[in-house]
Amino acid sequence: MQGWSLEALITVKIQGDDSMMFQLQNTEIVEYQAKSIGTEWIQVISSGIENEEMEELENAIRSSIGKKIDALVVGALRSDYQKTRIERMCEKLGIISFCPMWHHDPTQHMNSLIEHGFDVRIVSVSSEGLDESWLGQKITKKSLNQLIVLSEKFRFNLDGEGGEFETITLNAPHFRTPILCEGKTTWDGVRGTWNLTKIQLSV
Repeated sequence: MQGWSLEALITVKIQGDDSMMFQLQNTEIVEYQAKSIGTEWIQVISSGIENEEMEELENAIRSSIGKKIDALVVGALRSDYQKTRIERMCEKLGIISFCPMWHHDPTQHMNSLIEHGFDVRIVSVSSEGLDESWLGQKITKKSLNQLIVLSEKFRFNLDGEGGEFETITLNAPHFRTPILCEGKTTWDGVRGTWNLTKIQLSV
């Protein structure tokens, strides 16, 4: 929509148990997103150690500068911690840092995903009010209305920006074909994940 040429999708695969910066669950889906869009996928393997994960991402991007990468688009919504670290890295690399969703109203943001035809699925929950029934669930008008009620009652971020839930995208306006997948639910009574067991592009 900005008229930019998309050169690659980049994900950071965390091998540890946690990360202050990056999503843990199901990042391998981006390989199929890249295929559907028709662009390159760059996967960065990281230990998830706070002082090392940004350096690992920086080195991967630096090696891609020759591929005409001159800007990095990130999905940060309100985390100053994430945005600042990305901006510092981009400044060192001499490229632009662009956060198109920065400080979007949560309700408008979530509604816009539905209205523009995004197929978004919840793949992890870790907040009071969100149980295992949400794992693998598609965000629709109906489920969003339920999520709004729960977010108001249990005081969590409607867009999951605080880590209350994580998502993946299986279809979007810029995809040539949807992604089909199957998953297995893991639930410990407090938090849970929907781990992908099968991924393929729709024929």
